Order: sequence, then C-alpha cells, then structure tokens
Amino acid sequence: MPETTRLFLIRHALVEPSARTTYYGDADVALCALALAADAERYRWLARRLPVPARWVTTPLQRTRHTAAAIFSAGYPETQPEVEARLSEQHLGAWQGISHEALTERLSHPPHPFWPHGAEERPPGGESIADVIARVGPAIEALADRHAGQDVVVVAHGGTIRAAIAHAMGLTPEQALRFSVKNLSLTRLERQGRQWRVASVNEEPFA
Repeated sequence: MPETTRLFLIRHALVEPSARTTYYGDADVALCALALAADAERYRWLARRLPVPARWVTTPLQRTRHTAAAIFSAGYPETQPEVEARLSEQHLGAWQGISHEALTERLSHPPHPFWPHGAEERPPGGESIADVIARVGPAIEALADRHAGQDVVVVAHGGTIRAAIAHAMGLTPEQALRFSVKNLSLTRLERQGRQWRVASVNEEPFA
C-alpha cells in the first residue's frame, strides 16, 4: 500500500479590525491583539491536536508566522517552519485595500452566491480563484513529495486552503468558493501515492 503523507492546514488567526474593513488579500496585515488573548483555548487545542513530530510550513506573511508562534507558546514543541510563498493568499491587484462597498462597482461578473466576487473574476493586476488553485496545487504536491510519508503542518490562509481542497478533490473554482474556512480551524488532507483525499474541513475545539 502506498505511504500516506498528511497535511494539517490551519487558517491564521483573526486580523486587526482596520484590515477587516477592506479586501486585504496578500497584504501583510497584523493579527488582532485582542483576539490573540481571547483565542487562548483554541491555541491550546491546536497544540494538543497536531501531530508530533511534524514539518511546519508558513507563508511569508506575518499573520501565519505569528499564528504558528502562538501555537508553539500554547505548548506545541517549537519548530523552525519552512516558508512557502506559493501558499500565500490571493493577490488582489488593484482591489487590494479597497472597501467592501467599493468592490461592487468594479465587478465584471456577477458575484458568487457565497463570495463577494465570481470565481472567474480576475482583479486588474491580480489573481483569479483559478490562478490561486493553479499556484497552490503544485505547491502542496511538492510538499508531499519532499516530505513523503510524514506529517506536515501548514499555517496559511482561507483562499489557500480552499484552493488546496479544490486541487485535492478536482473541484472547479466556483465549487471551491462554496467552502467556508474559519480562522484557527484545522483542515486535513492526505495523499496516498498520487491520490488525495479530504479527511476533514474546519475542525474546531468546540464543534
């Protein structure tokens, strides 16, 4: 039987309030200091829930690095994460930093039922959801190749995790946007040989 490689994908913690009023995409915004304290039990749960040992990966953005650091502070043995830029959040180009209200007048296509813009929408100078899936898919394949048969913890972004699920399941970009990925939730993907399966989505301590 082919060996199993397991990816444990965590969406970063809640970002600061001023960032949440805009479409921040892959801007390097900070975490919310109040939420860091309020989410202490979630960090402790993740520290207990995640496998030891494991390889750790973050994106270049501080919100993933600081989320990983908070999990280490909550009791997980501290590890030096790899940094993988291909797992960063969707780049929104000219939309980056605009308000939620300003977005509607810039759309070229109808919005998705569960997302502010359609799956086919590509912001000027930015990425569509299809572009993100095309970037993230090879990145998780490379991780699984590099750490075959091991456990890998990835602290990333909502868009990244949706894209990883879409790659694993062969979903369209429109279908990918039907997944809601919560802050500090855990999603587990497993690869056996070259085949992926989704073991769980949005695991939480109080579910």
